[in-house]
Amino acid sequence: MSKGTPHIQPKETKIAKTVLMPGDPLRAKYIADNYLENVEQFNEVRNMFGYTGTYKGKEISVMGSGMGIPSIGIYSYELYNFFDVDTIIRVGSCGALQEDVNVYDVIIAQGASTNSNYVDQYNIPGHFAPLADFDLMVKAKEKADELGATSHVGNVLSSDTFYNADETFNDKWIEMGVLGVEMESAGLYLNAIKAKKKALGIFTVSDHILRDEATTPEERQNSFTQMMEIALEIAE
Repeated sequence: MSKGTPHIQPKETKIAKTVLMPGDPLRAKYIADNYLENVEQFNEVRNMFGYTGTYKGKEISVMGSGMGIPSIGIYSYELYNFFDVDTIIRVGSCGALQEDVNVYDVIIAQGASTNSNYVDQYNIPGHFAPLADFDLMVKAKEKADELGATSHVGNVLSSDTFYNADETFNDKWIEMGVLGVEMESAGLYLNAIKAKKKALGIFTVSDHILRDEATTPEERQNSFTQMMEIALEIAE
């Protein structure tokens, strides 16, 4: 295990084999404060907070990833390759792209399409499909059903652009049945696959692209409890 990288400095605090990774470091703090016991902070570099504790006796870490594939690409790469992490479960928010998906529904990302060039580094002679770990995905769906969450399993879009100059940008993704749009999962899945590790993205719908519906920043940070509980319960 590395003593530290330019972005993660755990010092003497252990990082668990499974890491929950929200984009917002304050959501990482919320999870640590409200769900974990015996919590120790392992990272504060660049205010990207990371914590390790226990949940129902299981050792779990939680750490922010920041926004976008370049940011989660750095943190997940280092966790997988330098700190011997086996599993990263992204817990985040997304915008719904389908009429039958509603605000506060849970989306479990089977695959992550993207307009990012992150995959180009691997020099693959074609279009590679970044997929989640199958066993984690099945467990997440089963746990969502058990908790009574309205959940959907399918494709998400990991977009490099939050504000897109092309007003028709979402139309083709909607036509192809993509459930929601976020900004990180494709990079996470690619890093996991390359490192022969596990990854899954679980999202709460925070806003609807086709309807004028949205949650507040405070709700996104503090109230997406079903998504967090699903991730904590399936953590290995």
